Amino acid sequence: MTESAGNKNEDCHAANGVKPGRNGMVKSHHHHHQYQKQQEKVYNAACNGELYSRPYIESFEETPMLVAVLTYMGYGILTIFGYLRDFMREWKIEKCHIAREREEQKDFVPLYQDFENFYTRNLYMRIRDSWNRPICSVPGATFDLVERSSNDYNWTFEYTGRVVKDVINLGSYNYLGFAENTGACATAAGEVTVKFGVGVASTRQEMGNLDRHEELEKLAASFLGVESAMAFGMGFATNSMNIPALAGKGCLILSDELNHASLVLGARLSGSTIRVFKHNNMQSLEKLLRDAIVHGQPRTHRPWKKILILVEGIYSMEGSIIRLPEVIALKKKYKAYLYLDEAHSIGALGPSGRGVVEYFGLDPKDVDVLMGTFTKSFGAAGGYIGGRKDLIDYLRSHSHSAIYATSMSLPVVEQIITSMKCIMGLDGTTIVMEHVDCFQALDVISQVGDLLQLKYSRRKVLPSLDRPFDETTYEENEE
Repeated sequence: MTESAGNKNEDCHAANGVKPGRNGMVKSHHHHHQYQKQQEKVYNAACNGELYSRPYIESFEETPMLVAVLTYMGYGILTIFGYLRDFMREWKIEKCHIAREREEQKDFVPLYQDFENFYTRNLYMRIRDSWNRPICSVPGATFDLVERSSNDYNWTFEYTGRVVKDVINLGSYNYLGFAENTGACATAAGEVTVKFGVGVASTRQEMGNLDRHEELEKLAASFLGVESAMAFGMGFATNSMNIPALAGKGCLILSDELNHASLVLGARLSGSTIRVFKHNNMQSLEKLLRDAIVHGQPRTHRPWKKILILVEGIYSMEGSIIRLPEVIALKKKYKAYLYLDEAHSIGALGPSGRGVVEYFGLDPKDVDVLMGTFTKSFGAAGGYIGGRKDLIDYLRSHSHSAIYATSMSLPVVEQIITSMKCIMGLDGTTIVMEHVDCFQALDVISQVGDLLQLKYSRRKVLPSLDRPFDETTYEENEE
């Protein structure tokens, strides 16, 4: 899997269409210069099945020691006071507002998890006001909050009737600003609402398959560069309901340890054997693949019916980008299948917004199942799966989300079609260029942040591909 980068350096950079020195995280020129001398020592990834010579370096902000110590101290103090308050509640000194087991059911199996209840009533309630804040405007760059107050330490809230105006929005999925109440998307969705109404009131296989649904799927397939695509009404269900249709008993699923809950749920519902590899660690993934080929299924040692690798394009909680060229190389080497979740990368990554596949300059056909959602960059709802036509035809008749779920609402479909055409440049406007300018500005801000971190951090850790690998792996549903 490794080879000197000297012979193919220029060819691979040209094939990927990415400037040398750019990698999965946004890096300053200082970082690239610092690691240029180590390029020969770094593992090579794959470029459409061939070697991919660009070093992959990840950098994450280090937690200051003082912040870490104070955080753990705070949790410790709150835990001690929590046990004290539970003792007072047990003796009726303090009133407990949270749901608890009834006295006549004390000998039954507990309905509530004890520690989860403890955390909720003693720690979360103290900061509950910071979460689940109701808003009363479009989730744009700023929005309006409904003001509320509590007289019982956040157990219940009362609305004051006032509105907090122009609060900065740092937590919305509205990546490209399409979720607005004005503009081309809102106008198109409004016109479709007047013409077709809001609900479809049927499944796609009965009377809920409209021409707009088929247009959306053809447009999505063209955008992704695949033969066919299929749209679903819920992004979470796109993963959790389709993975069981692709894998089952006798199959092996290799899942990144930081995969989204929808991928984890789908893998568990499939009944397949699940083995978890270290996050973005190709040594860990290759070891599991090699062991799966050599040993086969447990006890019987028969070959696995199918090996499916589950990864995400961008891991939203960590900010890391999947090392896709290497994953594709391993997938081809061991004849496995690849399922790529591009929920956070589609529309926001790559020169024309086509996700992590385009970012690395790879061929979409090398990814067996391309999954993504319309809830982020497109400002709508739902998800999609793209791939070969025979794959999509199979899912149309075997996916629970396709057979039993109500069709996607037509205003939502129109929102997706309009925003996707804007990204593709098919609408004749310059809206997408304005969004690109915004991302270029964010790129500059990110580089400034890297320099500040380099200056003020206690030490800088930039792990390369050959970071230590723990031989321990995790396993679920072992037969």
